[in-house]
Amino acid sequence: MGAAVTSNAGTPHLVDSHHHVWDLAVRDQGWITGEALAPIRRNFSLADLLPQARAAGVAATVLVQTVSVAEETPEFLALAADSDLVAGVVGWTDLTRPDATDTLAGLRQLPGGQHLVGIRHQVQGEPDPKWLLRPDVRRGLAAVGAAGLAYDLVVLPHQLHACVKAAQEHPELTFVLDHLGKPPIASGALEPWATAVRSLAALPNTVCKLSGLVTEADSKTWTVNDLRPYADTVLDAFGPDRLMFGSDWPVCTLAATYAEVVDSARRLTESLSGSERAALFAGTAARVYRL
Repeated sequence: MGAAVTSNAGTPHLVDSHHHVWDLAVRDQGWITGEALAPIRRNFSLADLLPQARAAGVAATVLVQTVSVAEETPEFLALAADSDLVAGVVGWTDLTRPDATDTLAGLRQLPGGQHLVGIRHQVQGEPDPKWLLRPDVRRGLAAVGAAGLAYDLVVLPHQLHACVKAAQEHPELTFVLDHLGKPPIASGALEPWATAVRSLAALPNTVCKLSGLVTEADSKTWTVNDLRPYADTVLDAFGPDRLMFGSDWPVCTLAATYAEVVDSARRLTESLSGSERAALFAGTAARVYRL
């Protein structure tokens, strides 16, 4: 009947704010191409995730869209309705359609519709770096905000400027930056990503997921120290009350196990106080996604 975020002896359980599942027999994942992604070109289910999440102390998760097709979100909502792990779904709908408001309302009426917490589009794949600023997209973003949902941003560093403008134009909508905006960790470069991400963080209606770091680093040789400058940047810019942990499973398995991703996040945040860690590992996600 859907997971709930609970606590034990005053210590919040972890919330994994970002993971995926897919079944290639149901639908191809056209983005899984090439030798580098070959290890994840297979099925991944909630049954695969559950023991790993429980072993890491995860009490609830947010299931995030993978492909831009209308059928996927109802399927994910139904999964959430039958799951003791999934507390929320970030789905997809075509925001460029004039009936986006009605479509969002219809999703809420489906089995598991109460678990719809956000919407995402693969902006990183759009050739127009200002896609978020198109008039039809702006109308769709307004519909997401009016529905009380969050909007996840999966973008590349050069698209962050458009994210800033979109967040400025829609103060009623909470924008959630996935994977830190995909900084170039493998190269070790911080700029211009760091300046752009700080501009986004300066807006009060933005939050960020501490997720996706290991796959932006060198997948074979990465260390926590490779990730630290990027984690420190968003910790300083957003603060733990506007950061949330996400595993990005199963994509993360290209570079690390689920347990290793959780461990690296803990090591990157070990200087935080207990209340700050509680926010980053559970509270922020619970608040932003209304879990």
